[in-house]
Amino acid sequence: MSKLYGNAVVGQSGGPTAAINATLAGVIRGVIEINQRQGAIGKLYGMRNGIEGLMQERLVDLGIFAEDEQKLSALELTPAAALGSCRKKLPKHEDDPAFYEQLLAVFKKYDIRYFFYIGGNDSMDTVSKLSAFVAESGYDMRVMGVPKTIDNDLEGTDHTPGFGSAAKYVATTVSEIIRDAAVYTTKAVTIVEIMGRDAGWLTTSASLGRLANGDEPDLVYLPEKPFCMDEFIESTKKALDKHPSVVVAVSEGIRFADGTYVGAGAQSGVKDVFGHQYLAGTGKALEYAVRDRIGCKVRSVELNVSQRCAGHLVSATDIADSVAIGRAAAIAAEQGESGKMMLYRRISSAPYACEFDCADVHEIANKIKCVPDEYINAEHNGITDACLAYLRPLIEGERYPKYVSGLPEQIIL
Repeated sequence: MSKLYGNAVVGQSGGPTAAINATLAGVIRGVIEINQRQGAIGKLYGMRNGIEGLMQERLVDLGIFAEDEQKLSALELTPAAALGSCRKKLPKHEDDPAFYEQLLAVFKKYDIRYFFYIGGNDSMDTVSKLSAFVAESGYDMRVMGVPKTIDNDLEGTDHTPGFGSAAKYVATTVSEIIRDAAVYTTKAVTIVEIMGRDAGWLTTSASLGRLANGDEPDLVYLPEKPFCMDEFIESTKKALDKHPSVVVAVSEGIRFADGTYVGAGAQSGVKDVFGHQYLAGTGKALEYAVRDRIGCKVRSVELNVSQRCAGHLVSATDIADSVAIGRAAAIAAEQGESGKMMLYRRISSAPYACEFDCADVHEIANKIKCVPDEYINAEHNGITDACLAYLRPLIEGERYPKYVSGLPEQIIL
């Protein structure tokens, strides 16, 4: 593959994570490395607010990090998307050719020959459409998707950057909730609602306390299996017979057998541009059911955005993997890859080891990787040891940010 000379642009899209900036730092590190050996990439621009900011030419020169290792290291441990994010669904080329012509004009104006997009399922849809367009247009540009999502639901990859840190936060927080709930002898149920629309990966991590302290939620419910309210009530009663404090972990996206969300009564019905319904109220729905049908003390806890922005409690493995895959994306693009998404292939869990690869993004976009049956118990209300063996390496190790005046230092672009 002959060298392609020009500038690069990188963006972040979709819901942020505690590790998405580590991946951004990895892309920056990869481009710096390429430039140090007089490679083909010139300037690296960051697009503010993803593809929307690119269209408006709201670009920032990321060369500011080239001579400042301390600032780059701080970026790795800064939560949320430093460049900002967006949720924009690209039209099909045939439906809006003017949109793509405008986009192409921006690429030409800034001599953009390398395009990196850090995101999840919807972002890979953008990468898929954009790579198909540039291939048809004849404009020589390499387009790479770099995975990101706390949901861990991207096809093809062993795991996704950001998931390990979110899982560590959920596992730690649920463990602390279990300890708090256990101090009284009064019968009580605590329901913890965890993010996860179609896949329950993040909710599985609530059971990781089994490996550390022997404690885990009494019941765990995932979107992968139909939810039955009667079964939930009976299982909760049985748990209360064993001990007075019962903790239940549920994914926000659990549904009844007919496909209705458990929390549908508390939801607005509003959908985003990708057709995803905004979810809320699952924990409350179960709280009211326990109150009405069991009558004991009950509360629900919604972890909400803290799951994805808790930069004070990240996984060292996740941060290292996130930086490494960003760097790998830059190197792969320079070597000729395009229309691909970077991914991890696990070599070993003990000791943990992964290698990098890439796959056709058209085969990945808009697909969901669900928790497999062998990771869910026979009653569909708990997690197997095999699941915990998969999860454990992804949350191991700690990385602590530098603290200033008692608070974590954060990089703001």
